[in-house]
Amino acid sequence: MAKSRLFRSTMVVSSMTMLSRILGLVRDVVLLGVFGAGGLMDAFLVAFKIPNFLRRLFAEGAFSQAFVPVLSEYKEKYSLQQVQILVSRTSGALLLVLSMLTVVVILIAPWVVTLFAPGFADQPDKFAITAELLRLTFPYLLFISMTAFASGILQSYGRFAAPAFAPVLLNLCMIGGALIFAPMFDTPIMALGYAVAIAGLLQFLIQLPQLWQQKLLVAPKIDFQHEGVRRILKLMLPAIFGVSVTQINLLLNTIFASLMIGGSVSWLYAAERMSELPLGLIGVAIGTVILPSLSKSEAQKDDVSFKKTIDWAARLIILVGVPASAALFVLADVLMQALFLRGEFTLRDAQMSSLALRSMAGGILGFMLIKIFAPAFFARQDTRTPVKIGIISVIANMIFSVIFIGIFYFLEIPLHGGLALATTGAAFVNAGLLYYFLHKRDIFRFGPHWKKLFTQFAISTGSMIGVLYFMLPYFPTDQAQWQRIVALIIMCAVGALVYGVVLLATGFRPRQLKHG
Repeated sequence: MAKSRLFRSTMVVSSMTMLSRILGLVRDVVLLGVFGAGGLMDAFLVAFKIPNFLRRLFAEGAFSQAFVPVLSEYKEKYSLQQVQILVSRTSGALLLVLSMLTVVVILIAPWVVTLFAPGFADQPDKFAITAELLRLTFPYLLFISMTAFASGILQSYGRFAAPAFAPVLLNLCMIGGALIFAPMFDTPIMALGYAVAIAGLLQFLIQLPQLWQQKLLVAPKIDFQHEGVRRILKLMLPAIFGVSVTQINLLLNTIFASLMIGGSVSWLYAAERMSELPLGLIGVAIGTVILPSLSKSEAQKDDVSFKKTIDWAARLIILVGVPASAALFVLADVLMQALFLRGEFTLRDAQMSSLALRSMAGGILGFMLIKIFAPAFFARQDTRTPVKIGIISVIANMIFSVIFIGIFYFLEIPLHGGLALATTGAAFVNAGLLYYFLHKRDIFRFGPHWKKLFTQFAISTGSMIGVLYFMLPYFPTDQAQWQRIVALIIMCAVGALVYGVVLLATGFRPRQLKHG
């Protein structure tokens, strides 16, 4: 992929992701306003998180990271017909496995809920509704996995717009479900279950026209003996852990939170959504774009281009990740009050959510670095290293959880904050070990030019933090929501402006963000 095209593709994905994240924010404001924190909202979040977790684990995580490098190699070495056969056999295998899994989970939904939310077992009504919601939401995994499959193909051919736009449909469906259809149900929260399943189907359907244009809309056929399918499966199994450790850690938090006081699941969810905003805008966008480019460089044995691509991605990631982590930490309280304090979401909910966000904010940079370091291994068809690191990270998360929950209990701080802080620690363990092995194997290392960059980013972020702290006392806490939102936008804009001006004053120039 040409240098300018790589940057342009990142901007396409980032802009579409920004639209999706903005609508996602609107979605969360609507959901928490209509249903509140705790109770039925906790039930839906668990039922939605299970297929969503598996989506990130299998579809967008392990499968994409295993499929794209193999597809890129087929593109470089074989004819279109051979690529079509690979697509056909892979889709057949994926459909069969996911259909069987979906049927099984629908049949044993109560047992699955017991596994993922053991704290609901002593609340029969909440448990029963969670199981029913899971039966509605789980088909989403089948549809969204096929969406990820189609997206992987299109991204390998430089088509990023439709895959990046797809998540917008989920947000629109859930907003419509909450505002329009929920009042029609005896149990209003059930409308969200139907909305999720329908959104998954729509996200898949919008990929089909571009697949047709690429002559890759071919009928699925089951053939597990196909050489490409076998290689994908071989790469995929360990990659399940390697690429999605963050999601496993967040899911562990949900399990622990279900055992805590009511509302803990919703508070952590609100914090996760805010922390995912910068991660989605830049981290996911760059991670999505660089994998095909890295895979192509690896197929061509172009080590120089491979290293330059990672270095370029790291510059963008740290440029955004450092100030984003700092800003979310400083603005955690005003963010939650401005965006979510309405309807059934109370001031206490906002305070509890801001505690989780402040604990989670530091890990944003770690999460973002994982998005670029892990693809460097997957592009080289090395899934063993990330899986070993992933196992260490999950163990670290469990250890951190026990330690921080104990500390928070001793200090009489709400325990869900300890869970969020454990996730932050595990993210840096994961990112740090990934970089260690990249450095050790001479795949990538921060060169001498990074010393100056780190200094520039640190000075600029420190200046931004000072300005934000100066503005905090002027936040209109007791005003209407629209006034709080306007004040929040002004604070963010001023913070970003100060960061940018100081960055330029330290000698940083936009041309340093160019690839190459």
